[in-house]
Amino acid sequence: MVTETTSAATDKIRCDACPVMCYIKPGAAGACDRYANDDGKLVRVDPHIILERTVSHGGKLVPFSRTEDWDGTIVHGPSTFVTAIGAGTTYPDYKPAPFIVSSEVDGVDMVTVVTEGIFSYCGIKVKIDTDRYLGPETATVRAQGEAVGHVTTSEYGSQMLSLGGVHHLTGGSKKEGRLTCDTLMDLANCKAVELTVDGGASVVVQAGQPPIVNGAKEERMRVGCGSATIGMFAKQWHGKVDEVVVVDDHITGVLSEHQAGKLLEIADTGIKMKGRRSTPGRYFQVADPGTGWGGTNISDPLAILGPFDAKEAKAGLTMLMVSTTGEHSSYYVLDEALKPVETEMPADLKFSVERIQENCEPALCTVLFMAGAGGSLRAGVTDNPVRLTRSVKDALTRVTSGGAAVYVWPGGGITYMVDVTQMPSGAFGYVPTPALVAPIEFTMKLSDYAALGGHMDYVKPLSEVRGGDDVRQLPWQNPIPGRRA
Repeated sequence: MVTETTSAATDKIRCDACPVMCYIKPGAAGACDRYANDDGKLVRVDPHIILERTVSHGGKLVPFSRTEDWDGTIVHGPSTFVTAIGAGTTYPDYKPAPFIVSSEVDGVDMVTVVTEGIFSYCGIKVKIDTDRYLGPETATVRAQGEAVGHVTTSEYGSQMLSLGGVHHLTGGSKKEGRLTCDTLMDLANCKAVELTVDGGASVVVQAGQPPIVNGAKEERMRVGCGSATIGMFAKQWHGKVDEVVVVDDHITGVLSEHQAGKLLEIADTGIKMKGRRSTPGRYFQVADPGTGWGGTNISDPLAILGPFDAKEAKAGLTMLMVSTTGEHSSYYVLDEALKPVETEMPADLKFSVERIQENCEPALCTVLFMAGAGGSLRAGVTDNPVRLTRSVKDALTRVTSGGAAVYVWPGGGITYMVDVTQMPSGAFGYVPTPALVAPIEFTMKLSDYAALGGHMDYVKPLSEVRGGDDVRQLPWQNPIPGRRA
């Protein structure tokens, strides 16, 4: 529960929902835009969110039973869930959580403890589905010129970014902290953000949407590396073309040398590749990284070839060169000088390129919010915070964020990740310390809550939370009720 103090001289209210401790004049909101002075009363601007698993809120049911009285329930669980969105915080950290709600589920007394955490120790993990080169690993990622994170590893058709964290929020300039906070909040609330990578590309990132790299919207992620593509489609090329090169920044594949080609008894073609040969038919570093063919910097695929070996090559030999997404492709025939000449591609090879494209999944941006629930937040649940951590590790307590399932990392503390697209819109806020404000809920048996030293005097029944003008009910999107993260 947020408390307030009033300055008689100015009629301003002092809010203590976060360390900023704003003085808010009548009719105005605090720095976070979450609390306001309404005729001398401190009020929450956005409503408290509870989720309803009901048809009346627009949920669609697909019956799997012919029983006429089936209500759509697949896994029994509570039909109403109190989220922490709009609930308030425990700052200055000695107060119980704003809502500690009891309910009955399948005859078992349950309790859900909800609070909005003020997270200085938080960040965003971004997965960008693209073969295009965004920048070198560890390169600084910037928003409006300020450092907000860095590039991490590539993961099979996707580039990963790590954004935010306490270093960028508090360890740099005031502008860096502010822009880092703004960037994290916009991404967490599924808004588009433009980022630039030192020594690399510009990319527009938005959760659940295709990335836009250097102004070009990505359509698909790779079907596989060059070697994997050879393995998947070798049979479809057999007898239709003499040689296939799948251009890839990481592992370029060559059909005639690859084990798949050997098993299909495809003859040697005398092809010579640039780059470092790994195993037969698999080449590394055929070109520098870039935004061209297969994530390389080339626009002419012949640039990765050396002269054909006259002992094995012959005039009329045919060759298909294609990228790992099928976005780029060319067909060549060797002339009398054993030089590849680009020619119109036969229809059956066009079909194979289209098949590569068909097997590529849509390119999207995935945004995961990651935070550590520290001692102060846990004190809002119990006067002995370590017991909450142990309860989570023992699977006695389920952690959610805005009602969405989270992944809790092994090891010490309660460090969790959540897919922001699974949360209600506008779930994230900020305080200008700077820090993000994110919802977190802990659900357990009432008896377990009492055993871990919970604030039992503050438990209230669900019926007392569901009503009121400051409460909004939304359809519950969590796909599997009661699923353990």
